[in-house]
Amino acid sequence: MLHIKDITQRVEGRLLFDRATTVVHKGERVGFVGRNGSGKSTLLRLIMGTTPLDGGEIVVPKGASVGTVAQDAPSGPTSLIDTVLAADIERTALLAEAETAEDPGRIAEVHERLATIKAETAPARAARILAGLGFSEEAQQQPCSSLSGGWRMRVALAALLFTEPDLLLLDEPTNHLDLEATLWLEGYLKGYPGTLLLVSHDRNLLNNIAQRTLHLEQLKLNIYNGNYDRFERTRRENQERQAAMRTKQIAERRHIESFVERFRAKASKARQAQSRLKALARMEPIASAIEERTTTFDFPTPVQLSPPLINLEDAAVGYSADLAVLNKLNLRIDMDDRIALLGANGNGKSTFIKLLATRLKPMSGRLVKSSKLKVGYFSQDQADELDLNGTPLEHMARALPMETETKLRSHLGRFGFGQEHATTKVGKLSGGEKARLLFALMTRDKPHILLLDEPTNHLDVDARQALIQAINGFDGAVILVSHDPHLIELSADRLWLVSNGGVASYDGDMESYRQLLLDQRREERARARSERRERESELNGFADPKQGQSKKDKRKAAADARAAAADLRKKVKAAEQNVERLERRKKDLEVKLADPKIYDASTADLQAIHVEFGQVSKAIADAEQLWLEAQSALEDG
Repeated sequence: MLHIKDITQRVEGRLLFDRATTVVHKGERVGFVGRNGSGKSTLLRLIMGTTPLDGGEIVVPKGASVGTVAQDAPSGPTSLIDTVLAADIERTALLAEAETAEDPGRIAEVHERLATIKAETAPARAARILAGLGFSEEAQQQPCSSLSGGWRMRVALAALLFTEPDLLLLDEPTNHLDLEATLWLEGYLKGYPGTLLLVSHDRNLLNNIAQRTLHLEQLKLNIYNGNYDRFERTRRENQERQAAMRTKQIAERRHIESFVERFRAKASKARQAQSRLKALARMEPIASAIEERTTTFDFPTPVQLSPPLINLEDAAVGYSADLAVLNKLNLRIDMDDRIALLGANGNGKSTFIKLLATRLKPMSGRLVKSSKLKVGYFSQDQADELDLNGTPLEHMARALPMETETKLRSHLGRFGFGQEHATTKVGKLSGGEKARLLFALMTRDKPHILLLDEPTNHLDVDARQALIQAINGFDGAVILVSHDPHLIELSADRLWLVSNGGVASYDGDMESYRQLLLDQRREERARARSERRERESELNGFADPKQGQSKKDKRKAAADARAAAADLRKKVKAAEQNVERLERRKKDLEVKLADPKIYDASTADLQAIHVEFGQVSKAIADAEQLWLEAQSALEDG
C-alpha cells in the first residue's frame, strides 16, 4: 500500500531523512513514533504530496485514496451532520446528479452506484461517528460556526473517518479529544477496513491498535513487529546485543594489537603479525548504540503543610451569577493525594480545576485553604500567553526577578533546558518544549499542589513516561485531567467523576470506567431510537393500532408479533454465531502475524494475510452492527 524508497528531505536546512526506506502493507495498522521534531508530520505531508520531496520516491498504488485530517477546521452555517456527509464527494455529486439527470440510462447508472456505495445508510453512519466523538443528536444539527476550534477539529476528524480512505494518515488524533472520545476512537480504529498509519504519543492507543511500529530514528525509518510495548522491548534487546558485540570486538582488537606489538620485530612471528594486521584492517567497527537525549522532569520539593490543603464545604462554581456548573461540592485534598478527574468534556472538569486554582471563586459555600498554600496550575492554553520573542531564561527572570541567573538556569535544567536551549527564542521551540517551559514556570515557587489540565498533548512517549515518574516522585498533591489512560493508571490512586453537576469519588478503575461509558452509550442509543420513533409517530398521526380491533384481529396481531419476535431471535443468534466465527479467525490471523517466522516468508504470503486480516476486521464491524440492529429490534418489539 505504501512504499517509501530512499527518501532524503531537509527542512530549513536541517536534514530529517537520509535515504530512508520502509514498506507498509495493505490492511496493516502501523504506529509511527519518534522524538518530537524528528520529522513524523513532515513524512505525512510528503505522503499526501502537499510538501515536495527532495530525493527518493514515495509510491502509493494507482487509484488508492489517501486521507488525513484537514488543517483548516470546518466552519460556516452548514450543520455538523451535513459537513460530514459532504466529505464523501462521490456520494454528494451522485445525489445532485440524480436530481437533475434526464437520460434514463444515466439515471439507472447513478442509482446503481448509489446502491453500491450504500448511500442510503450514510446519514446513520455519519451520525454514529459524530456521536462517538461526543456530539449529541441535537448538536449534530447545529452549525459548525457555533463550535470552538477544538470541537471543530473533531468534526474534521469525523469527516475523514466517514470517507474511509484506503490509506488513513492520522497525526495525534487524540489531541482534541477527551478520554471518552479517545476510547471510542480506539475501538473504531481497531476495525478500520483500510490501511492505517498513526502518529501518536498515546501508549495505550499504540498498544491497542498497532500491529507494527515504525520508528523514526537517526534519519532512518525502522519498522518493528508488534505494538509499542513490543517495539520498546525489541529495540532494547537489539541495543543490548549490539553493545555486547561491540565490547567483544574491542577486546578482540586489543588482543590482536597486543600480539602485533609484541612480535612485530621477531622474524619467526613476522608472518603471523602481518596476518593479524590484515585481519585488524578488515574488521568493521561496530557502532555503539546511540541513546537519544532523555526528557527530564523534576518537580521541586515543597514545604510540608498540615492537612487538608484545600477543603470545599457545600461549594458551587460557575461563570455567571445565576447558573452554576458544579454544585454541592464537599471535598478535601491532602498533601499525599493523587487524583484524576473523569467525565466527558463540558461536564466541568476544567471549571473545577480553575476553582482549586482560585481563578474562579465559589458562588456559594466555602473554599478553605492554608494561607501558605502555593498552587501550580498547568493548562495548554497558557502556551498562547508566552512571549514568542523571549527565551526560557528571560521568562524565568520575569517570574523570579530577585533570583540569580545561576538559580534560574538550575531550575530550567530540571525540565531539560540546557545552557543553549535556555537562550532559544520561544517561537522556535516545539510544542513539547513549550509544555516543559510551562512546567518550569508553574513550579518556580515550589507549589504544594499541582493542577494539571491535559498536560500531555504535546509530549512524546518518553516525555510522558518522564512526567509519570516526576508525578510519582513529587511530595505534594496532584489533581489531573487527561485523555491518556496510561498516565492516569500509573500516576493516580484516586478517581473523581465529574458529572450531573457534581464531583464524587469513583470506586472503580479505568477498565470499569470504560465499561460504564459503553453501557451509557448503549442506553443513549436506545433512548434516541425510542424518541425518534415517537416523533415519527406523532408526525404521521399514527394512532394506537390496538384500538378498535376485534378479538380475531388482536389474536392475529399477537400471533404476527410472536412470529416476528421468533424471527428476530433467530437473526440475533445467527449474528452472534457469525461474530464468534469471525473473532476466532481474527485470533488465528493475529497469532500468525505475531510469529516472527512469517516475516521471513514470501512477501505475497505476508500481504495475503494482512489483506485477509483487514477484511475480517471489517466483517466483524459489519457483523456486530447487524447484531446490534437485530438485538435493538428485538428489545424494541
